[in-house]
Amino acid sequence: MGLRINDTIPDLTVETDQGTVSLHDWVGDSWAIIFSHPKDFTPVCTTEFGAVAQLADEWEKRDTKVMGVSVDGVEEHKKWKQDIEAVGGAPANFPIVADDGLEISKAFDMLPAEAYMPDGRTPADSATVRSVFIIGPDKQLKLSMTYPMTVGRNFAEVLRALDGLQTSAREGVATPANWQVGQDVVVPVAVSDEDAIAKYGSIDTKLPYLRMAKLPE
Repeated sequence: MGLRINDTIPDLTVETDQGTVSLHDWVGDSWAIIFSHPKDFTPVCTTEFGAVAQLADEWEKRDTKVMGVSVDGVEEHKKWKQDIEAVGGAPANFPIVADDGLEISKAFDMLPAEAYMPDGRTPADSATVRSVFIIGPDKQLKLSMTYPMTVGRNFAEVLRALDGLQTSAREGVATPANWQVGQDVVVPVAVSDEDAIAKYGSIDTKLPYLRMAKLPE
């Protein structure tokens, strides 16, 4: 069985370009994002790493750590970061796991247990290692997304999803389609109208099971 939403992530000890890391110790009491890549020095992945570097202030605002994973070694990662920083125009200060043994790729269910990297491999051999995992302070997986080789990830959506997860955890609410910070949230079905009005001041009942409210500032 692979890793599923609300599962505790495995506490792997991994090698990164910044040294040896225990995943649980690295997450600590923060939120965390692990984003994986099938190979260093590939075009789409380089733009994605650059985008993550550009968002350093946004991750910090949300008390969120980020970690890259790529199925290559530490020395390749260090050299690749020079390209990433040149393209992104920002320092890539986050660690990149050297998953050349496929430990994370298999533990996070991106590759099957029997997978191996052949000599002269190409990114196609590890194509499904293009995923995003958002992890809560409780070390549980809160959200995952997997992309194909040809489509760059939208990190504005990753930020939006992170905001939704943090709001839900903090306020005990849900968020509707296309929700952005500051917009109305969904009142849980288990909360009565009376309790919702007492908490939010008013509610907007769209359907008996769909009630919206504005969070207090």
